[in-house]
Amino acid sequence: MKKNKSGPKRTVKSQSTGKSKQMNKGFKSSGKSKSADFADKGSRKGPVRKSPHLPENRRAGTRIDLDDHETDAFLMENVKDGLENDRVEGKNPVFEAIRSGRPINKLFVEKDNQDAFILRILAMAREKDIPIQYLERKKLDAISQTRAHQGVILEVAAREYVEVDDLLKAAADNGEKPFLLVLDGITDPNNLGSIIRSAECAGVHGIILPKRRSAALNATVAKVAAGALEYVPAARVTNLVQTLRSLKNEGLWIIGADMEGAENYHDADLTGPCVLVIGSEGEGLSRLVKSECDLMVRIPMKGKISSLNAGVAAALIMFEIARQRECENIKKQ
Repeated sequence: MKKNKSGPKRTVKSQSTGKSKQMNKGFKSSGKSKSADFADKGSRKGPVRKSPHLPENRRAGTRIDLDDHETDAFLMENVKDGLENDRVEGKNPVFEAIRSGRPINKLFVEKDNQDAFILRILAMAREKDIPIQYLERKKLDAISQTRAHQGVILEVAAREYVEVDDLLKAAADNGEKPFLLVLDGITDPNNLGSIIRSAECAGVHGIILPKRRSAALNATVAKVAAGALEYVPAARVTNLVQTLRSLKNEGLWIIGADMEGAENYHDADLTGPCVLVIGSEGEGLSRLVKSECDLMVRIPMKGKISSLNAGVAAALIMFEIARQRECENIKKQ
């Protein structure tokens, strides 16, 4: 006779039918059917995946894949690994940062957001002439550090901007002829940081940037500049063409760098008070800016590639200006 390996049985009375049925002793009923228990086991199979949208589950430096190519390009320009500490997020912090007069690069606002407090922030930003960029919600989420931006993110400047007159005063205080640098359409923060570093070493008295279509003085620029940002003042202007006209009236020569310039840069006389204008790598100087230049210089090219990196081109001409001025000073002694 075979023994029952399942152990002794006990009788359990069903509450719904009132009938009795036998169960193995020592077996505890979970109140679930076999199919439900099997489904539970299947759902517990494998590691539990955490949602990447929660702040505690996000990993620094993780790339965010988006279908929209415009959004992807925006993220590449604005999301920097470990260099996002120049942002203020949330309605109240942004409002107070603007009101305090803190140096600001740009205000990012959720598109079509009609919140009364955000509209108040926008009005104050327009009054202070702060550049505003309207973005879709997913773009704001992508550049946000806190995930609690409430529809507004403020990019603050790595240092305070000055006025153009302050740049001219800095030259006068040093007893030197003004040597200014204007950047037309330099949108890459790494290029801007590199140019600032070279400008400090070449003795430039200050840099002028347009408020739009330009990189701003953010944390990336400060890092690439390697400390030079502390010694080179920068001004931001709304109208670059009008600023160049004003500088011409002050007696400064406007020198544009262009691959089709009339003179070789080391053959031109660059000893006078001047403004060197550098354009973007892709488009060069804009048409209106080019029309304001008194002299167009080029860098001779020997290779098969027709143009240089904007930072390299700027450094070559800046140091040629510095060399010519040094030679002139030696002759006067």
